[in-house]
Amino acid sequence: MEKRLLIVFLMLGMVSLFADMAYEGGGSVTGSYMELLGASALLTGLLSVPDFLSYFSRLVGGWVASRSASSIVYWGLVFVGYVANFSMPLLALAGRPELVILLVFVERIGKGLRGPVRDVILSEVTRGMGRGKGFGLHEVMDQTGAIIGPLCVGYALYVSNNNYSYAFSILTIPVILSLICLSIAAALYPKVEAAGGGSGGKSVLGRVFWIYAISSSLMMFGFMQWRSIISYYFRDVGIIPDYYIALLYTLAMGVDAIVALPMGLAYDRYGLKVISVAPVAALLIPAMILSNNIFTYVLAASLWGIFMGAYETIMRAAVADLVGAESRAYAYGVYSFLSGVSWMIGTMVMAYLLETFSFGIIVLSLASEGLALILLVTLLGLKSEA
Repeated sequence: MEKRLLIVFLMLGMVSLFADMAYEGGGSVTGSYMELLGASALLTGLLSVPDFLSYFSRLVGGWVASRSASSIVYWGLVFVGYVANFSMPLLALAGRPELVILLVFVERIGKGLRGPVRDVILSEVTRGMGRGKGFGLHEVMDQTGAIIGPLCVGYALYVSNNNYSYAFSILTIPVILSLICLSIAAALYPKVEAAGGGSGGKSVLGRVFWIYAISSSLMMFGFMQWRSIISYYFRDVGIIPDYYIALLYTLAMGVDAIVALPMGLAYDRYGLKVISVAPVAALLIPAMILSNNIFTYVLAASLWGIFMGAYETIMRAAVADLVGAESRAYAYGVYSFLSGVSWMIGTMVMAYLLETFSFGIIVLSLASEGLALILLVTLLGLKSEA
């Protein structure tokens, strides 16, 4: 692998590490912060709407990038996206649930705009090492930040007697560091290859891609969101103190980091069948969360990390392999949009069920993940025939 590309890859990994320190650190306790501010479960469930906008903005960002033939547009979208992370430390100034939701809106939209283009750049610079391995290593670095961020926030809450403003304010430092690393990466890799042949937005993604996208969307529909469901539920039940919530999220991120590289290597060797681990993990989580037992909370957090490690690593590598370079940014955008819509709707349904019939969450997850597995098996059959 060319030395320059290796440095770009490492810098992009550090960008994600520092960015994750900020938004995962803040996101680990956003639900409990909403509860502290007096928000209801349904109002807290609205935190899934910014997530939807994040995925909608991925569709927009991916379409704009695919239509463009300019590397400046590609890198511009990435920079705008990471600057939006300043909304996380600004949570320190929010004293009302509505302001929290607004700031999460800004952060999520920024994350959406940068996502498809960053993944296109990663797919280019990781060709020499294998995409599964490359995206797996990137996910390890990403999740290292996701571990450090919640740890810092949890510790800040512990030493400050649950002073959320203090905990959020320390997230300014990693946001600044992420932008420094991003500037280095852009300087070393100014020309994005995919930008050289803009598709005009007329991308043909193919039947295999669409089946894969729908299967993955069903996985997200039945997957319990930490930010607005699990974090809120933990504080509402009151079995564990607030800083334990951040520590459990840290555990989830640690498991994510541990499984990401093996999942990437397994994908390079065995292909898409490896992602079947994700829906199996997701369908077990609700029963463990609703059992109201500290031991099963730990198991659920571990399974949450397994799902994310498998999903985030294999998803990004697979999309790059399923479509051509000229359509890749658009494909990432479409894929993420469908996943976001599914996760938003699933989260809102779970928020409603949490207040009316909590056992229904278990049924919903079993049905959704079961359908995802069926489609995945169908997809594997189509690929074997190709």
